[in-house]
Amino acid sequence: MTTSAARPATGSHQTAPPSDAPASARRWWVLVIVGLAQLVVVLDGTIVNIALPQAQAELGLSDENRQWVVTAYALAFGALLLLGGRIADFWGRKRTFIVGMVGFGAASAFGGLVSTGELLVTARALQGVFAALLAPAALAVLTTTFSRGRERNTAFAVFGAISGAGAAVGLVLGGVLTEFVSWRWCLLVNVPIVIVAIVAAALVVRESKAEGDNRLDVVGTVVVALGLASLVYGFTQAEDGWGSPVVIGFIALGAGLLALFVLVQKRSDHPLLPLGVLTNRVRGGAFLVQLIVGSVMIGALLYLTFHLQIVLGFGPLEAGLATLPMTLVIMVMAPVLTKLLPVIGPRLLMIVGPIVAATGLFWLSFITADGGYATHVLPPLIVMGVGLAGIFVPMQNLALAGVAPHEAGAASATSNAMMQIGGSIGLAVYTNLYASAVAGSTAGGLGALVDGYSAAFVAAAVAAFVAAPISFFMIRGTKEELLPSGPVVHLG
Repeated sequence: MTTSAARPATGSHQTAPPSDAPASARRWWVLVIVGLAQLVVVLDGTIVNIALPQAQAELGLSDENRQWVVTAYALAFGALLLLGGRIADFWGRKRTFIVGMVGFGAASAFGGLVSTGELLVTARALQGVFAALLAPAALAVLTTTFSRGRERNTAFAVFGAISGAGAAVGLVLGGVLTEFVSWRWCLLVNVPIVIVAIVAAALVVRESKAEGDNRLDVVGTVVVALGLASLVYGFTQAEDGWGSPVVIGFIALGAGLLALFVLVQKRSDHPLLPLGVLTNRVRGGAFLVQLIVGSVMIGALLYLTFHLQIVLGFGPLEAGLATLPMTLVIMVMAPVLTKLLPVIGPRLLMIVGPIVAATGLFWLSFITADGGYATHVLPPLIVMGVGLAGIFVPMQNLALAGVAPHEAGAASATSNAMMQIGGSIGLAVYTNLYASAVAGSTAGGLGALVDGYSAAFVAAAVAAFVAAPISFFMIRGTKEELLPSGPVVHLG
Protein backbone atom coordinates (compact mmCIF):
# COMPACT_ATOMS: atom_id res chain seq x y z
CA MET A 1 0.00 0.00 0.00
CA THR A 2 1.34 3.45 -0.82
CA THR A 3 1.94 6.13 1.78
CA SER A 4 -0.83 8.34 0.43
CA ALA A 5 -3.29 5.51 0.60
CA ALA A 6 -2.34 4.68 4.13
CA ARG A 7 -2.84 8.25 5.37
CA PRO A 8 -5.97 10.42 5.09
CA ALA A 9 -5.72 13.53 2.96
CA THR A 10 -4.95 16.87 4.60
CA GLY A 11 -8.00 18.39 6.25
CA SER A 12 -9.92 15.12 6.24
CA HIS A 13 -11.45 13.92 9.51
CA GLN A 14 -11.98 10.42 8.19
CA THR A 15 -10.35 7.75 10.34
CA ALA A 16 -11.43 4.65 8.41
CA PRO A 17 -12.16 3.77 4.80
CA PRO A 18 -15.72 4.65 3.81
CA SER A 19 -16.59 0.98 3.40
CA ASP A 20 -15.81 0.25 7.07
CA ALA A 21 -18.73 2.28 8.44
CA PRO A 22 -21.49 0.26 6.74
CA ALA A 23 -19.69 -2.97 7.64
CA SER A 24 -19.48 -1.91 11.28
CA ALA A 25 -23.15 -0.89 11.32
CA ARG A 26 -24.09 -4.25 9.77
CA ARG A 27 -22.22 -6.09 12.53
CA TRP A 28 -24.21 -4.36 15.24
CA TRP A 29 -27.47 -5.06 13.43
CA VAL A 30 -26.41 -8.71 13.34
CA LEU A 31 -25.98 -8.52 17.12
CA VAL A 32 -29.52 -7.14 17.45
CA ILE A 33 -30.97 -9.96 15.34
CA VAL A 34 -28.98 -12.69 17.07
CA GLY A 35 -29.86 -11.19 20.46
CA LEU A 36 -33.54 -11.22 19.52
CA ALA A 37 -33.30 -14.89 18.55
CA GLN A 38 -31.50 -15.76 21.78
CA LEU A 39 -34.10 -13.85 23.78
CA VAL A 40 -36.92 -15.88 22.21
CA VAL A 41 -35.11 -19.17 22.84
CA VAL A 42 -34.31 -18.34 26.48
CA LEU A 43 -37.75 -16.81 27.10
CA ASP A 44 -39.42 -20.06 26.18
CA GLY A 45 -37.48 -21.90 28.82
CA THR A 46 -39.37 -19.95 31.52
CA ILE A 47 -42.29 -18.03 30.00
CA VAL A 48 -44.69 -20.92 30.58
CA ASN A 49 -43.67 -21.27 34.25
CA ILE A 50 -46.14 -18.70 35.51
CA ALA A 51 -48.77 -19.92 33.04
CA LEU A 52 -48.50 -23.53 34.25
CA PRO A 53 -51.20 -23.36 36.97
CA GLN A 54 -53.79 -22.04 34.47
CA ALA A 55 -52.69 -24.37 31.67
CA GLN A 56 -52.73 -27.33 34.04
CA ALA A 57 -56.28 -26.56 35.16
CA GLU A 58 -57.61 -25.97 31.63
CA LEU A 59 -55.92 -28.98 30.00
CA GLY A 60 -56.22 -31.45 32.88
CA LEU A 61 -52.51 -32.05 33.49
CA SER A 62 -51.57 -33.97 36.64
CA ASP A 63 -48.98 -32.65 39.10
CA GLU A 64 -46.61 -35.43 38.02
CA ASN A 65 -46.87 -34.55 34.32
CA ARG A 66 -46.84 -30.78 34.85
CA GLN A 67 -43.04 -30.56 34.79
CA TRP A 68 -42.94 -32.09 31.29
CA VAL A 69 -44.26 -28.85 29.82
CA VAL A 70 -40.89 -27.39 30.82
CA THR A 71 -38.77 -30.54 30.49
CA ALA A 72 -39.97 -31.49 26.98
CA TYR A 73 -38.68 -28.20 25.59
CA ALA A 74 -35.34 -28.28 27.40
CA LEU A 75 -34.72 -31.97 26.65
CA ALA A 76 -35.51 -31.81 22.91
CA PHE A 77 -33.52 -28.59 22.66
CA GLY A 78 -30.47 -29.94 24.47
CA ALA A 79 -30.45 -33.40 22.88
CA LEU A 80 -30.52 -32.10 19.29
CA LEU A 81 -28.32 -29.01 19.65
CA LEU A 82 -25.17 -30.78 18.52
CA LEU A 83 -26.88 -31.91 15.33
CA GLY A 84 -28.22 -28.38 14.85
CA GLY A 85 -24.74 -26.95 15.23
CA ARG A 86 -23.32 -29.35 12.66
CA ILE A 87 -26.13 -28.55 10.20
CA ALA A 88 -25.47 -24.84 10.69
CA ASP A 89 -21.76 -25.27 9.97
CA PHE A 90 -22.14 -27.15 6.70
CA TRP A 91 -25.60 -26.29 5.38
CA GLY A 92 -25.16 -22.57 6.04
CA ARG A 93 -25.59 -20.57 9.25
CA LYS A 94 -27.97 -18.00 7.81
CA ARG A 95 -30.11 -20.64 6.11
CA THR A 96 -30.26 -22.75 9.27
CA PHE A 97 -31.10 -19.68 11.35
CA ILE A 98 -34.06 -18.79 9.13
CA VAL A 99 -35.39 -22.37 8.89
CA GLY A 100 -35.10 -22.70 12.67
CA MET A 101 -37.03 -19.46 13.12
CA VAL A 102 -39.81 -20.56 10.78
CA GLY A 103 -40.21 -23.92 12.52
CA PHE A 104 -40.04 -22.38 15.97
CA GLY A 105 -42.79 -19.91 15.06
CA ALA A 106 -45.01 -22.68 13.65
CA ALA A 107 -44.54 -24.87 16.75
CA SER A 108 -45.34 -21.87 18.96
CA ALA A 109 -48.57 -21.22 17.06
CA PHE A 110 -49.51 -24.90 17.38
CA GLY A 111 -48.83 -24.86 21.13
CA GLY A 112 -51.01 -21.81 21.61
CA LEU A 113 -53.98 -23.56 20.01
CA VAL A 114 -53.83 -27.07 21.56
CA SER A 115 -56.76 -28.66 23.38
CA THR A 116 -55.05 -31.32 25.54
CA GLY A 117 -52.07 -31.51 27.87
CA GLU A 118 -50.43 -34.17 25.71
CA LEU A 119 -50.54 -31.90 22.66
CA LEU A 120 -49.06 -29.05 24.70
CA VAL A 121 -46.11 -31.24 25.70
CA THR A 122 -45.74 -32.26 22.02
CA ALA A 123 -45.75 -28.62 20.91
CA ARG A 124 -43.11 -27.78 23.50
CA ALA A 125 -40.95 -30.63 22.25
CA LEU A 126 -41.32 -29.34 18.66
CA GLN A 127 -40.28 -25.88 19.83
CA GLY A 128 -37.18 -27.50 21.30
CA VAL A 129 -36.40 -29.29 18.03
CA PHE A 130 -36.40 -26.08 16.00
CA ALA A 131 -34.66 -24.12 18.75
CA ALA A 132 -31.87 -26.69 18.35
CA LEU A 133 -31.43 -25.42 14.79
CA LEU A 134 -31.90 -21.76 15.63
CA ALA A 135 -29.69 -21.29 18.70
CA PRO A 136 -26.36 -22.72 17.45
CA ALA A 137 -26.80 -20.98 14.10
CA ALA A 138 -27.34 -17.66 15.89
CA LEU A 139 -24.28 -18.05 18.10
CA ALA A 140 -22.14 -19.23 15.16
CA VAL A 141 -23.21 -16.12 13.21
CA LEU A 142 -22.17 -13.98 16.17
CA THR A 143 -18.83 -15.81 16.48
CA THR A 144 -17.93 -15.35 12.81
CA THR A 145 -19.18 -11.74 12.72
CA PHE A 146 -17.23 -10.61 15.78
CA SER A 147 -13.99 -12.56 15.53
CA ARG A 148 -11.69 -10.57 17.81
CA GLY A 149 -10.93 -7.50 19.88
CA ARG A 150 -13.02 -5.15 21.99
CA GLU A 151 -16.09 -5.46 19.75
CA ARG A 152 -16.10 -9.23 20.30
CA ASN A 153 -15.95 -8.77 24.08
CA THR A 154 -18.82 -6.28 23.95
CA ALA A 155 -20.92 -8.47 21.64
CA PHE A 156 -20.52 -11.54 23.81
CA ALA A 157 -21.16 -9.57 26.99
CA VAL A 158 -24.46 -8.31 25.50
CA PHE A 159 -25.32 -11.83 24.34
CA GLY A 160 -24.52 -13.22 27.79
CA ALA A 161 -26.62 -10.57 29.50
CA ILE A 162 -29.55 -11.44 27.23
CA SER A 163 -29.10 -15.10 28.11
CA GLY A 164 -29.12 -14.26 31.78
CA ALA A 165 -31.93 -11.73 31.77
CA GLY A 166 -34.05 -13.61 29.25
CA ALA A 167 -35.16 -16.28 31.70
CA ALA A 168 -36.37 -13.66 34.17
CA VAL A 169 -37.94 -11.53 31.42
CA GLY A 170 -39.85 -14.66 30.42
CA LEU A 171 -41.37 -14.81 33.89
CA VAL A 172 -42.50 -11.18 33.70
CA LEU A 173 -43.89 -11.47 30.19
CA GLY A 174 -45.59 -14.74 31.08
CA GLY A 175 -47.27 -13.01 34.01
CA VAL A 176 -48.49 -10.10 31.87
CA LEU A 177 -49.91 -12.36 29.16
CA THR A 178 -51.50 -14.82 31.57
CA GLU A 179 -53.05 -12.06 33.68
CA PHE A 180 -54.52 -9.94 30.89
CA VAL A 181 -54.99 -12.28 27.92
CA SER A 182 -54.49 -16.02 28.30
CA TRP A 183 -51.73 -18.51 29.09
CA ARG A 184 -51.90 -19.46 25.39
CA TRP A 185 -50.31 -16.15 24.43
CA CYS A 186 -47.16 -17.22 26.25
CA LEU A 187 -46.63 -19.32 23.13
CA LEU A 188 -48.42 -17.23 20.50
CA VAL A 189 -46.34 -14.14 21.34
CA ASN A 190 -43.37 -15.78 19.60
CA VAL A 191 -45.05 -15.56 16.18
CA PRO A 192 -44.72 -11.78 15.53
CA ILE A 193 -41.20 -11.74 17.03
CA VAL A 194 -40.17 -14.57 14.72
CA ILE A 195 -41.55 -12.76 11.66
CA VAL A 196 -39.53 -9.63 12.44
CA ALA A 197 -36.36 -11.66 13.02
CA ILE A 198 -36.77 -13.62 9.78
CA VAL A 199 -37.17 -10.48 7.66
CA ALA A 200 -34.24 -8.75 9.36
CA ALA A 201 -31.98 -11.80 9.03
CA ALA A 202 -32.77 -12.13 5.32
CA LEU A 203 -31.67 -8.51 4.79
CA VAL A 204 -28.67 -8.20 7.11
CA VAL A 205 -27.06 -11.55 7.95
CA ARG A 206 -24.47 -12.89 5.52
CA GLU A 207 -24.21 -16.57 4.73
CA SER A 208 -21.22 -18.51 5.99
CA LYS A 209 -20.30 -22.18 5.94
CA ALA A 210 -17.52 -24.40 7.17
CA GLU A 211 -15.20 -25.90 4.59
CA GLY A 212 -14.65 -29.62 4.27
CA ASP A 213 -16.69 -32.78 4.70
CA ASN A 214 -20.37 -31.94 5.14
CA ARG A 215 -21.65 -35.41 5.98
CA LEU A 216 -23.70 -35.72 9.16
CA ASP A 217 -22.90 -38.17 11.93
CA VAL A 218 -26.25 -39.97 12.13
CA VAL A 219 -25.01 -42.67 14.54
CA GLY A 220 -23.57 -40.07 16.89
CA THR A 221 -26.80 -38.07 16.76
CA VAL A 222 -28.96 -41.06 17.72
CA VAL A 223 -26.60 -42.21 20.48
CA VAL A 224 -26.26 -38.81 22.18
CA ALA A 225 -30.00 -38.03 21.91
CA LEU A 226 -30.98 -41.39 23.44
CA GLY A 227 -28.28 -41.04 26.09
CA LEU A 228 -29.44 -37.63 27.23
CA ALA A 229 -33.11 -38.62 27.11
CA SER A 230 -32.43 -41.74 29.19
CA LEU A 231 -30.40 -39.78 31.73
CA VAL A 232 -33.06 -37.10 32.22
CA TYR A 233 -35.90 -39.65 32.34
CA GLY A 234 -34.04 -41.58 35.02
CA PHE A 235 -33.76 -38.47 37.17
CA THR A 236 -37.47 -37.68 36.73
CA GLN A 237 -38.42 -41.11 38.07
CA ALA A 238 -36.46 -40.69 41.32
CA GLU A 239 -39.68 -39.86 43.20
CA ASP A 240 -39.91 -43.64 43.74
CA GLY A 241 -36.50 -43.55 45.43
CA TRP A 242 -32.95 -43.15 44.13
CA GLY A 243 -32.40 -46.89 44.59
CA SER A 244 -35.32 -47.81 42.33
CA PRO A 245 -34.35 -50.24 39.53
CA VAL A 246 -35.99 -47.93 36.99
CA VAL A 247 -33.94 -44.93 38.18
CA ILE A 248 -30.67 -46.83 38.33
CA GLY A 249 -31.35 -48.54 35.00
CA PHE A 250 -32.13 -45.41 33.00
CA ILE A 251 -29.33 -43.34 34.54
CA ALA A 252 -26.83 -46.14 33.93
CA LEU A 253 -28.10 -46.59 30.36
CA GLY A 254 -27.79 -42.85 29.74
CA ALA A 255 -24.25 -42.72 31.11
CA GLY A 256 -23.29 -45.74 29.03
CA LEU A 257 -24.71 -44.24 25.85
CA LEU A 258 -22.87 -40.96 26.46
CA ALA A 259 -19.62 -42.91 26.95
CA LEU A 260 -20.36 -44.73 23.70
CA PHE A 261 -20.94 -41.34 22.04
CA VAL A 262 -17.43 -40.23 23.02
CA LEU A 263 -16.02 -43.44 21.51
CA VAL A 264 -18.03 -42.94 18.31
CA GLN A 265 -16.81 -39.35 18.00
CA LYS A 266 -13.20 -40.39 18.51
CA ARG A 267 -13.42 -42.87 15.63
CA SER A 268 -15.61 -40.83 13.28
CA ASP A 269 -14.15 -39.09 10.22
CA HIS A 270 -16.93 -36.48 10.46
CA PRO A 271 -17.83 -36.26 14.17
CA LEU A 272 -20.95 -34.54 15.39
CA LEU A 273 -18.85 -33.03 18.19
CA PRO A 274 -15.09 -32.80 17.52
CA LEU A 275 -13.61 -33.83 20.86
CA GLY A 276 -11.14 -30.95 20.72
CA VAL A 277 -14.08 -28.66 21.46
CA LEU A 278 -14.54 -30.41 24.82
CA THR A 279 -10.97 -31.29 25.78
CA ASN A 280 -9.81 -27.67 25.76
CA ARG A 281 -9.48 -26.89 29.47
CA VAL A 282 -10.88 -23.36 29.41
CA ARG A 283 -13.87 -24.24 27.23
CA GLY A 284 -14.48 -27.41 29.26
CA GLY A 285 -14.64 -25.36 32.45
CA ALA A 286 -17.03 -22.86 30.88
CA PHE A 287 -19.25 -25.71 29.63
CA LEU A 288 -19.46 -27.25 33.12
CA VAL A 289 -20.38 -23.88 34.61
CA GLN A 290 -23.10 -23.51 31.95
CA LEU A 291 -24.48 -26.92 32.92
CA ILE A 292 -24.82 -25.74 36.50
CA VAL A 293 -26.23 -22.32 35.62
CA GLY A 294 -28.86 -24.00 33.43
CA SER A 295 -30.09 -26.01 36.40
CA VAL A 296 -30.43 -22.82 38.44
CA MET A 297 -32.11 -20.67 35.78
CA ILE A 298 -34.57 -23.32 34.60
CA GLY A 299 -35.08 -25.46 37.70
CA ALA A 300 -34.84 -23.13 40.69
CA LEU A 301 -36.80 -20.28 39.11
CA LEU A 302 -39.76 -22.60 38.53
CA TYR A 303 -40.12 -23.18 42.27
CA LEU A 304 -39.75 -19.49 42.94
CA THR A 305 -42.81 -18.82 40.76
CA PHE A 306 -44.76 -21.54 42.61
CA HIS A 307 -43.91 -19.94 45.96
CA LEU A 308 -44.96 -16.50 44.75
CA GLN A 309 -48.31 -17.68 43.41
CA ILE A 310 -49.31 -20.53 45.71
CA VAL A 311 -47.87 -19.42 49.06
CA LEU A 312 -47.75 -15.62 48.80
CA GLY A 313 -50.96 -15.51 46.73
CA PHE A 314 -49.59 -13.33 43.94
CA GLY A 315 -51.47 -13.18 40.65
CA PRO A 316 -49.59 -14.09 37.43
CA LEU A 317 -48.61 -10.50 36.66
CA GLU A 318 -47.60 -9.73 40.22
CA ALA A 319 -45.53 -12.92 40.38
CA GLY A 320 -43.79 -12.05 37.12
CA LEU A 321 -43.00 -8.53 38.29
CA ALA A 322 -41.72 -9.92 41.58
CA THR A 323 -38.86 -11.64 39.72
CA LEU A 324 -37.95 -8.45 37.83
CA PRO A 325 -35.41 -7.09 40.36
CA MET A 326 -33.04 -9.92 39.54
CA THR A 327 -33.31 -9.08 35.84
CA LEU A 328 -32.74 -5.39 36.46
CA VAL A 329 -29.65 -6.11 38.55
CA ILE A 330 -28.22 -8.28 35.75
CA MET A 331 -28.90 -5.53 33.21
CA VAL A 332 -27.30 -2.84 35.41
CA MET A 333 -24.28 -4.95 36.30
CA ALA A 334 -23.59 -6.25 32.78
CA PRO A 335 -22.17 -3.00 31.26
CA VAL A 336 -20.18 -2.29 34.42
CA LEU A 337 -18.61 -5.75 34.39
CA THR A 338 -18.02 -5.55 30.65
CA LYS A 339 -15.81 -2.49 31.19
CA LEU A 340 -13.98 -4.24 34.02
CA LEU A 341 -13.49 -7.45 32.05
CA PRO A 342 -10.28 -6.43 30.23
CA VAL A 343 -8.87 -5.09 33.51
CA ILE A 344 -9.54 -7.93 35.94
CA GLY A 345 -9.95 -10.75 33.43
CA PRO A 346 -12.80 -13.29 33.17
CA ARG A 347 -11.41 -15.85 35.65
CA LEU A 348 -12.07 -13.77 38.76
CA LEU A 349 -15.66 -13.10 37.69
CA MET A 350 -16.22 -16.80 37.00
CA ILE A 351 -15.01 -17.64 40.53
CA VAL A 352 -16.74 -14.89 42.51
CA GLY A 353 -20.00 -14.90 40.49
CA PRO A 354 -21.04 -18.47 41.45
CA ILE A 355 -20.24 -17.85 45.12
CA VAL A 356 -22.43 -14.74 45.20
CA ALA A 357 -25.24 -16.50 43.30
CA ALA A 358 -25.03 -19.46 45.69
CA THR A 359 -25.28 -17.08 48.64
CA GLY A 360 -28.47 -15.60 47.19
CA LEU A 361 -29.99 -19.04 46.61
CA PHE A 362 -29.12 -20.25 50.11
CA TRP A 363 -30.62 -17.06 51.55
CA LEU A 364 -33.77 -17.72 49.51
CA SER A 365 -34.12 -21.14 51.17
CA PHE A 366 -35.07 -19.36 54.45
CA ILE A 367 -38.53 -18.45 53.09
CA THR A 368 -41.45 -19.20 55.39
CA ALA A 369 -45.17 -19.67 54.90
CA ASP A 370 -45.91 -16.37 56.63
CA GLY A 371 -42.85 -14.46 55.43
CA GLY A 372 -43.24 -11.45 53.15
CA TYR A 373 -41.81 -10.74 49.72
CA ALA A 374 -39.83 -7.66 50.79
CA THR A 375 -38.15 -9.46 53.68
CA HIS A 376 -37.68 -13.04 52.44
CA VAL A 377 -37.58 -12.94 48.64
CA LEU A 378 -36.40 -9.56 47.35
CA PRO A 379 -32.98 -9.36 49.06
CA PRO A 380 -31.88 -12.83 47.91
CA LEU A 381 -33.03 -12.05 44.35
CA ILE A 382 -30.81 -8.94 44.25
CA VAL A 383 -27.82 -10.94 45.46
CA MET A 384 -28.55 -13.65 42.86
CA GLY A 385 -28.67 -11.00 40.12
CA VAL A 386 -25.21 -9.71 41.05
CA GLY A 387 -23.75 -13.21 41.03
CA LEU A 388 -25.39 -14.29 37.78
CA ALA A 389 -24.23 -11.11 36.01
CA GLY A 390 -20.66 -12.02 37.00
CA ILE A 391 -21.11 -15.39 35.34
CA PHE A 392 -23.00 -14.40 32.22
CA VAL A 393 -20.74 -11.54 31.08
CA PRO A 394 -17.62 -13.69 30.45
CA MET A 395 -19.17 -17.15 30.09
CA GLN A 396 -20.12 -17.24 26.38
CA ASN A 397 -16.81 -15.72 25.35
CA LEU A 398 -14.89 -18.38 27.29
CA ALA A 399 -17.09 -21.18 25.97
CA LEU A 400 -16.06 -20.24 22.42
CA ALA A 401 -12.45 -19.23 23.13
CA GLY A 402 -10.03 -20.43 20.49
CA VAL A 403 -12.66 -22.21 18.39
CA ALA A 404 -11.65 -22.77 14.78
CA PRO A 405 -14.14 -21.25 12.28
CA HIS A 406 -15.20 -24.66 10.93
CA GLU A 407 -16.13 -25.78 14.49
CA ALA A 408 -18.03 -22.64 15.50
CA GLY A 409 -21.42 -24.31 15.10
CA ALA A 410 -20.44 -27.39 17.10
CA ALA A 411 -18.96 -25.29 19.90
CA SER A 412 -21.93 -22.92 20.09
CA ALA A 413 -24.30 -25.91 20.06
CA THR A 414 -22.41 -27.44 22.97
CA SER A 415 -22.61 -24.12 24.81
CA ASN A 416 -26.39 -23.97 24.46
CA ALA A 417 -26.83 -27.70 25.08
CA MET A 418 -25.11 -27.46 28.44
CA MET A 419 -27.63 -24.87 29.62
CA GLN A 420 -30.64 -26.89 28.48
CA ILE A 421 -29.44 -30.29 29.66
CA GLY A 422 -28.43 -28.72 32.97
CA GLY A 423 -31.95 -27.33 33.20
CA SER A 424 -33.53 -30.72 32.41
CA ILE A 425 -31.44 -32.63 34.92
CA GLY A 426 -31.65 -29.87 37.51
CA LEU A 427 -35.43 -29.65 37.27
CA ALA A 428 -35.72 -33.43 37.63
CA VAL A 429 -33.45 -33.47 40.69
CA TYR A 430 -35.08 -30.44 42.32
CA THR A 431 -38.56 -31.86 41.68
CA ASN A 432 -37.70 -35.07 43.50
CA LEU A 433 -36.03 -33.26 46.38
CA TYR A 434 -39.11 -31.04 46.60
CA ALA A 435 -41.44 -34.05 46.64
CA SER A 436 -39.37 -35.80 49.32
CA ALA A 437 -39.27 -32.69 51.50
CA VAL A 438 -43.03 -32.18 51.21
CA ALA A 439 -43.72 -35.82 52.04
CA GLY A 440 -41.43 -35.70 55.07
CA SER A 441 -42.58 -32.32 56.35
CA THR A 442 -44.42 -32.08 59.65
CA ALA A 443 -45.63 -28.54 58.93
CA GLY A 444 -48.63 -29.44 56.81
CA GLY A 445 -50.47 -27.20 54.33
CA LEU A 446 -48.49 -24.31 52.88
CA GLY A 447 -45.69 -24.97 55.36
CA ALA A 448 -45.03 -28.34 53.73
CA LEU A 449 -44.86 -26.73 50.30
CA VAL A 450 -42.40 -24.14 51.62
CA ASP A 451 -40.23 -26.95 53.01
CA GLY A 452 -40.19 -28.43 49.51
CA TYR A 453 -39.25 -25.14 47.86
CA SER A 454 -36.50 -24.60 50.44
CA ALA A 455 -35.01 -28.00 49.67
CA ALA A 456 -34.90 -27.11 45.97
CA PHE A 457 -33.20 -23.78 46.68
CA VAL A 458 -30.56 -25.38 48.94
CA ALA A 459 -29.75 -27.93 46.22
CA ALA A 460 -29.47 -25.14 43.64
CA ALA A 461 -27.18 -23.19 46.01
CA VAL A 462 -24.87 -26.18 46.39
CA ALA A 463 -24.78 -26.61 42.59
CA ALA A 464 -23.99 -22.93 42.04
CA PHE A 465 -21.20 -23.01 44.62
CA VAL A 466 -19.55 -25.99 42.87
CA ALA A 467 -19.08 -23.78 39.79
CA ALA A 468 -16.52 -21.68 41.70
CA PRO A 469 -13.83 -24.38 42.16
CA ILE A 470 -14.48 -25.55 38.60
CA SER A 471 -13.63 -22.06 37.37
CA PHE A 472 -10.63 -21.81 39.72
CA PHE A 473 -8.99 -24.99 38.46
CA MET A 474 -10.03 -25.02 34.80
CA ILE A 475 -10.24 -21.42 33.60
CA ARG A 476 -6.56 -20.51 33.57
CA GLY A 477 -4.51 -18.27 31.32
CA THR A 478 -3.51 -14.66 30.95
CA LYS A 479 -6.11 -11.99 30.24
CA GLU A 480 -4.71 -11.71 26.72
CA GLU A 481 -5.19 -15.45 26.14
CA LEU A 482 -8.67 -15.59 27.62
CA LEU A 483 -9.81 -12.38 25.89
CA PRO A 484 -7.80 -12.22 22.65
CA SER A 485 -7.63 -8.77 21.05
CA GLY A 486 -5.79 -9.97 17.99
CA PRO A 487 -6.07 -13.22 16.05
CA VAL A 488 -7.91 -15.90 18.01
CA VAL A 489 -5.62 -17.68 20.46
CA HIS A 490 -5.98 -21.45 20.68
CA LEU A 491 -5.81 -22.27 24.37
CA GLY A 492 -4.19 -25.45 25.59
